[in-house]
Amino acid sequence: MAIAAVENTILSCSTRMGGLQRSMQADPSTHTAFYTLFETAIGLCGLAWNERGVIGFQLPEDDALKTCSRVARRFPGIVEAPPPADIQRVIADVTALLQGEARDLSAVPLDMDAVSEFDRRVYEIARGIPPGRVLTYGEVASRLGIDNARAIGQSLGRNPFAVIVPCHRVVAADGKLGGFSASGGATTKRRLLAIEDARRDENPTLFDLIS
Repeated sequence: MAIAAVENTILSCSTRMGGLQRSMQADPSTHTAFYTLFETAIGLCGLAWNERGVIGFQLPEDDALKTCSRVARRFPGIVEAPPPADIQRVIADVTALLQGEARDLSAVPLDMDAVSEFDRRVYEIARGIPPGRVLTYGEVASRLGIDNARAIGQSLGRNPFAVIVPCHRVVAADGKLGGFSASGGATTKRRLLAIEDARRDENPTLFDLIS
């Protein structure tokens, strides 16, 4: 998707719904963190960023107002702003990915200042899982040299960068999906994996095995 096309998907809390909070409508020049909303094949998503990179991604809630409210709760004081060119490119790639196109988001700059060292290590492994493939929690744990699949699940449950750090590509053993902390839970996780035609290897898809 070209950047020009991305501009047509950008929506605004303030123009569509009269705004939410004064802090979300203030002059962007006085703030350091920003967000934008954009339409995707799965609904209205949000992306938050600062000068160091992306600070969070928001999957759709039940409706647009709830999505805006969720962004406000996650990032107090954030303001809505037009995305600069580099953020528009991220939005274009995310939008394409959610339409079923294979896009590599592993190079998207992330600001992980608020992320623990352990979580950073988990997220680095998750970012290395390409679209259409999955690892189990146990496999991620093994790559970290630990025997604690539960800790991996807890770490991914804290992931503020869902889709960009593709925690949906980490599943439970024995063909089970495992949990998912975003709105919709396992249903949303299954939908994301289905869009990507997820599979363990070149054999039948994950959904052929669990259907």
